[in-house]
Amino acid sequence: MNDIAIKVEHLSKIYKLYDRPIDRLKESLFFTRKVLYHEHYALNDINFEIKKGETLGIIGTNGSGKSTILKIITGVLNPTLGRVEVNGRISALLELGAGFNQEYTGIQNIYLNGTMMGFTKEEIDRKVDNIIEFADIGGFINQPVKTYSSGMFVRLAFAVAINIEPEILIVDEALSVGDVFFQNKCYRKFEEFKSEGKTILFVSHDLGSISKYCDRVILLNRGRKICEGNPKESIDMYKKVLVNQQDDSYDTNHISQNKYIEKGQWKRSLTVNPDTLEYGNKFAEIIDFGIVDNTGIITNNITKGTIFMIKMKVLFNKKIQNPIFAFTIKDLKGTEITGTNTMIEKEDISVIEQGDIKEISFTQNMNIQGGQYLLSLGCTGYRDGDFTVYHRLYDVCNITVVSHKNSIGYYDMNSEVKIK
Repeated sequence: MNDIAIKVEHLSKIYKLYDRPIDRLKESLFFTRKVLYHEHYALNDINFEIKKGETLGIIGTNGSGKSTILKIITGVLNPTLGRVEVNGRISALLELGAGFNQEYTGIQNIYLNGTMMGFTKEEIDRKVDNIIEFADIGGFINQPVKTYSSGMFVRLAFAVAINIEPEILIVDEALSVGDVFFQNKCYRKFEEFKSEGKTILFVSHDLGSISKYCDRVILLNRGRKICEGNPKESIDMYKKVLVNQQDDSYDTNHISQNKYIEKGQWKRSLTVNPDTLEYGNKFAEIIDFGIVDNTGIITNNITKGTIFMIKMKVLFNKKIQNPIFAFTIKDLKGTEITGTNTMIEKEDISVIEQGDIKEISFTQNMNIQGGQYLLSLGCTGYRDGDFTVYHRLYDVCNITVVSHKNSIGYYDMNSEVKIK
């Protein structure tokens, strides 16, 4: 009995890129024998298998080929080379609502999409109540889709795609639709699929979800498969890809010994907020900063339960006495979750001369729940008896906490449970 749900062999997708639109026309009309295009490999010789009942994750940077490979598997695109074998009925959560008719009502679109997926009217009749209940958009189900808000539209589209009882579920960044309560419902349905032993192919930038749900993870970069293994191994390699360090070796013993934090600008290896709020008199100036994980890689992604470091480099444009260096971590709503400064930590810094550069590092355990957070940095102090802001960077970059387990609230107290 074949236990392979999806088999991908030597898969490549090649696009012809032209420098000028006229070159495409010349080639199509045979006006020239000269090659006027260059080839771009969206995918280059990709091979993998997914067993029935397995959850496989695919991660990678933008443009690495993640969505392309899903579109080929689902038949939206044709491969240039190679083949894909699929054993089982697929439901794909790719471009939600792409097949909806804007003039039709929600009910009519349920039947339209069900028919496109190969169901008879009688089969859709048995599923329609579950779809309506899952979408939970009230009386709007009988109104034309063009009157829907964007939230209602994706709720209905997700409900249609998720309730057709597929054997293989393919998800591309589609679990975070609607409000927080609907997202919770989506994840419960996802877990239900997994517990039923159905095959899932999952593409996401949410490394916490990848780590939690996937049995294996494939890392793509620039159309090539970089690695395939357990979630932790692939996520660690992904961090290196993000900072172009995937071909180097690194010291895993202690983060302060790593060579990466010593070369070039640290912040170049981070995703930095282009709308950072910056102010202060610049008597002292934060000229660089970094977030260093427990393997020594500068990255926005930190695994919960590990040691990590926040670093900043400060240039002193004036002679300053007793400066205070600080960081704050906030959630996306702006609530301050944690933070500290050198005064709280009783770090005595006396006088720093004009022209000096100081490197400050804060090392701590990451016990915040998995999710997205924002980092702020500051250098302040007292000058002539008045509190003075020398330089502050608010929401300068994000920190993504990758978690295998979230407890209640902001922090995990790392409880030990015993039952006698």
